[in-house]
Amino acid sequence: MPPRYNEEVVAVLCYLDAFSGISGDMLVGALADAGASQSAIADAVRSLDAGAAVSFERVKRAGIGATKFRVSAEASQPHRHLSYILALIDKADLSARARENAQAVFRRLGEAEAEVHQVGIEKVHFHEVGAVDSIADIVGACVALDLLDVGTLMASPVNVGSGTVQTEHGRLPVPAPATALLLKNAPVYAHGPTAELTTPTGAAVAATLAKNFGPLPAMKIARIGYGAGDREFTEQANVLRVLLGEPSGAEEAVTVSVIEANIDDLNPQVLAYASDRLFDAGALDVTVEPVLMKKGRLGNLLRVIAKYEQREQLIQTIFAETSTLGLRIYQAERRVQSRSWTEVETGHGTVRVKVSGEGAYAPEYEDCRRRALETGLPLKQILAAANHAYLTQKR
Repeated sequence: MPPRYNEEVVAVLCYLDAFSGISGDMLVGALADAGASQSAIADAVRSLDAGAAVSFERVKRAGIGATKFRVSAEASQPHRHLSYILALIDKADLSARARENAQAVFRRLGEAEAEVHQVGIEKVHFHEVGAVDSIADIVGACVALDLLDVGTLMASPVNVGSGTVQTEHGRLPVPAPATALLLKNAPVYAHGPTAELTTPTGAAVAATLAKNFGPLPAMKIARIGYGAGDREFTEQANVLRVLLGEPSGAEEAVTVSVIEANIDDLNPQVLAYASDRLFDAGALDVTVEPVLMKKGRLGNLLRVIAKYEQREQLIQTIFAETSTLGLRIYQAERRVQSRSWTEVETGHGTVRVKVSGEGAYAPEYEDCRRRALETGLPLKQILAAANHAYLTQKR
């Protein structure tokens, strides 16, 4: 296989902007458009010995230049079991990482199909998703990610489309059952044309390999690629955009759920206990602030910040542990600076100090509290000693 286009780039961040959905061929086209070697991708697919030939074509979608990845094969293709597909991938001329990722994607896809059809995973006939073009799409995408040295893959909320789609099982709603299952706990929406915008193949790659789904992370963009879908839409450009570069400033940039409730009839001790239970259940943050409610009543505003996949559990905890009968839930963007930990010796014991990417620092409260209790010294004296020790060490 030819060398990678840039051997010096490591741990590249790749963001999938799925504003018009995602399919396997769109992803391969976008990555090739961003610089992955087309000949290397074609050689890798050829080495599968699955009877597939691939090509790349420059096209336009709504005026945007993009790369279209095409797979050609005999019209009649056998239905393949998962074990057969994994064996094809295992024998192909792929890097270890590309092989491992491609097999992981197909296993995830097989699990989804097995659950949808209520059969054992080895009894799943892959139909559309097991056809040679989908094998080429998944392997091609994993090879392209490896060629571009992608270390972290992230994705936007996914536009799945709407309406129905014709399959070998008949006409099914969009998103198709396997697509919906694969994107469980991921943020999805429907906008634009009445069509299937996200396929099981594209959903499987994103669900398996993406670290998380959310807004564009803070990053320095080095390369941009557009992968074209088959159809031309009047409402929007039918392309998948990929942005490649390196993280910049924020370690985390994700969409979170904010859950709120106004409470005026609960013992403050119970509300404090509820806050502890919410933290135990995985809340990113819990705050309680006094508010003046209707008719002059004093109350409290309970606000919980939650990861998208944990919001239902936290909602149930709020209903169980408080007296509220209703909640407000909305989405917000959460960004967190990169940070690291260092230890300092204070003369009263070791204290950890949290340091942000911009240089701000703060002694860890629990460490300082522990040292204050152990020594009998005031907490403010331990905090001052930790700050002094850090500044001295930094010099």
